[in-house]
Amino acid sequence: MKKHNFYAGPSILPRFTIEETAKALHDFAGTGLSLMEISHRSKEFVAVMDDAQNLFKELLQIPSGYHVLFLGGGASTQFAMVPYNLMKKKSAYLNTGAWASKALKEAKNFGEMVEVASSKEATFNYIPKDYEIPTDADYFHITTNNTIYGTEIKEDMDINIPLVADMSSDIFSRPIDISKYTVIYGGAQKNLAPAGVTFVIVKEDALGKVDRVIPAMLDYRTHIDKESMFNTPPCVPVYAALQTLKWLKNNGGIEAMHKINIEKAGILYDEMDRNKLFKGTVVNAEDRSLMNITFVMNDEYKELDKDFLDFVSSKGMVGLKGHRSVGGFRASTYNALPKESVKALIAVMKEFESKN
Repeated sequence: MKKHNFYAGPSILPRFTIEETAKALHDFAGTGLSLMEISHRSKEFVAVMDDAQNLFKELLQIPSGYHVLFLGGGASTQFAMVPYNLMKKKSAYLNTGAWASKALKEAKNFGEMVEVASSKEATFNYIPKDYEIPTDADYFHITTNNTIYGTEIKEDMDINIPLVADMSSDIFSRPIDISKYTVIYGGAQKNLAPAGVTFVIVKEDALGKVDRVIPAMLDYRTHIDKESMFNTPPCVPVYAALQTLKWLKNNGGIEAMHKINIEKAGILYDEMDRNKLFKGTVVNAEDRSLMNITFVMNDEYKELDKDFLDFVSSKGMVGLKGHRSVGGFRASTYNALPKESVKALIAVMKEFESKN
C-alpha cells in the first residue's frame, strides 16, 4: 500500500534526498567509506559543506553581507543564541504559538523582553495585527509558521529595527526578501533534511555589538570564522540538506515550489470548508498556513475523531493526528509532499463523509 506522509516533523523528504543519502551511507564520493565514518575535514566533505552553503544562498537569493551556517542544537538553541548575540538591553517578540512562547521565555534571561502581541487567548488560531513594535528594541522576533496551530505569516515585514525569524517549518516554501531580516533560523527537519542540523542565515554587520562575553559555541562569529566547522558538524543531515537543495533547484526553485504549495493547500482548505464533518481551526484565510493545515470534527460529529483517524490509517495515510496539546487533525503539506497525496486525502475525507 502506498504511504502518504503528513507528519509535521520529522517529515517527508524528497525521494531523491533519501536515495542519494542512502548511497552515500554505503560509499561516499567514491571513497569506499560511509558518509557516517569519514572526517568532516576531508576534502570530500568540505566540498559538501561549501556546496550546501552556496546553493542555499543561490536558491534564496541571499545578498552579500550574510552568512549561511549549519549548526547543531536545533532551533531551541537559537532561542538563546539570538539574544546572546543581538540583545543589548531590550527585545520585542510576537507570540503566535508554542515555539514563539519558548523563544520569548529565553529572551527574558538577557534583558527586557516586550511581548508586543499574542493570540494565546484564542489558542493561537490567528496572527495578531495592529500592534506597536518598540523602536528602541534591539530586534523584533517572529515565528513565521506555527506547526501546532496552523497559522503563518506569509509576507516579509517592513520595520525599522532588526527583524529575526524562526522559519523552521516554512523555509523554501515561498520567496523571501532576505534583506529585510537580520537573522533567519530553523530546524531542518520540516522542509530540508532529517533532524540534527539547524540552519542560520545571519547578517554579519549586526554582530559584535553586545558587551557580554559570549561562549564560543554560542557566538555566531565563531561559526562564521570556521565556516560551520568549529566543531564536528552533523555530517549526514548536512549532506541530506544538500540533496534537497539540488532537488529544489531541479524542480524550478522557490517560485515553482510556492505555486505548488498554494495549489495543494488551496484544494485541501476548500474540501475542509465544504465537508460537513470538518471545520478548520484557523478562520481567517490570510492567516492559514500553507504548510500545516489544522482541522477538527464539527461539534455534532466529535465522536467520530478516532474513527476518522483509523479510516485514514487504513488508506495508508500517516501523521494526521493533531498535536497532543490541541488534538484534532493536522495535514502537513511540506514541499516534498506530492499533490497526489493531498488529492488522496481529499478523496478519503469525501468517502468518510458519505459513510457518516
